[in-house]
This record gives sequence, structure tokens and C-alpha cells, in this order.
Amino acid sequence: MRNFKYIDDIKSALETACPGTVSCADLLALAARDGVAMLGGPADIPMRTGRRDATVSYYGEVERYLPVHNDTVSAVLSRFAPMGVDAEGVVALLGAHSVGRVHCFNLVARLYPAVDGTIEPAYGAYLRERCPTADAVEDTRDVAYARNDRGTPMVIDNMYHKNLLKGRGLLLVDQRLATDPRTAPFVKKMAADNAYFHDKFAAALVKMSENGPLTGDKGEVRKDCKFVNS
Repeated sequence: MRNFKYIDDIKSALETACPGTVSCADLLALAARDGVAMLGGPADIPMRTGRRDATVSYYGEVERYLPVHNDTVSAVLSRFAPMGVDAEGVVALLGAHSVGRVHCFNLVARLYPAVDGTIEPAYGAYLRERCPTADAVEDTRDVAYARNDRGTPMVIDNMYHKNLLKGRGLLLVDQRLATDPRTAPFVKKMAADNAYFHDKFAAALVKMSENGPLTGDKGEVRKDCKFVNS
């Protein structure tokens, strides 16, 4: 999380106004909600509060849930299923790839030695311009990248799903959604109806945000989001 400094600023303001009251878990959930709205996504996501912070790190658990760039559809569905997110919700959540960018390290396997046949030829040529060598390395300092969506790169909209239908899925895991019978119908429906996509995105985001929260007297309310209190 390269921009965690903003979380620090928000937490500092919260601790000044109402110390020991708003958890970092709630802060992150609400920041996600507001970030989605600021990027043109659904504006009124009914995000609940009352989460408390863990006293140990669950980084390994996070890694188990996050899809990777070349996952199969089965793998992606299995990652989200324990959170109660179904195939329709997965197609909606991956619509977050409508914004942002991807390092070439995650793309070159689709471009070299030959362009993946599922990629639209003109799009493949563009990606080779962005990633001109197969030697990209996995390093956050590697600035070679391609944007997820060239049409509306800073808007959470259904351009992502429209692109999948045209063979312009940036990541292999994205493009596979358009052809797998479990997810393809939802890709088509969301590509045709941005309001429907927004509704399902909001519902899935809420569902994911309520996966196993600590509440009541469990955990703690951290004073600093990077550290436990003691």
C-alpha cells in the first residue's frame, strides 16, 4: 500500500477528535467506500462500522484471498467463495480493474514470444509498445506498465467488461472471465448495463468487507494503524 501515508493522516485526525473510537479496520473500509465514489463508482455503498483491529498480522491470510494475474476462473471463484462472494460478485469486484495500471512483469508472458491469441491484435501491438521486452522484472521500481483501461482510466465503470468482450483484457485472469461459462453471462450483462454493474459491485464490496470482522470486546482499536497498541 504505497499511499498508506493518507491512512496515517486520517487516523491521526480521528485520534485527535475521538481517541480510541474508530478502528483502522473501519477506516480502511470507509476509505475504500469513499475512494470508489470519488472514482465515479457507486456513490452510496451501505458500509457498516463496528469492526475492531486484530492484535496480530494476518498477511498470509490476505495472500490466500487475493487473485493473481494468471489465475484460472476456478481459482478466483475458490478464493472469494469463503467470503460469500459468488460468480456474479467476482465479475463485479474484478471490475475494479477498470482503474489503475499493471507492471509489465505481469503481462509479458501474454506478449512474448508471441502475442496471446485471445488478445485483440491492435491491443496486443499497443501492449508490446508499453512492454517492449520480455525481460521485465518483479520490482516496484520497474515503471514499465500499461493502464487497465485506456478509455476511462480513472473511472470505475463497465468499460472493463466491454473491453473483455473485445479481447482487451489486460490480465489473463481478466480475459478468462469472458469465456468461462460460469462468468461469461455476467460479463455480458455488466457490459450492457453500467447501473447493474455498480449495484453488484457495491453489494460484493460490502459482503467482502464483512468477512469475519472482530467486534464487541475482541481485538482492539489501534492508535497507529501500522502497529498494535502494546
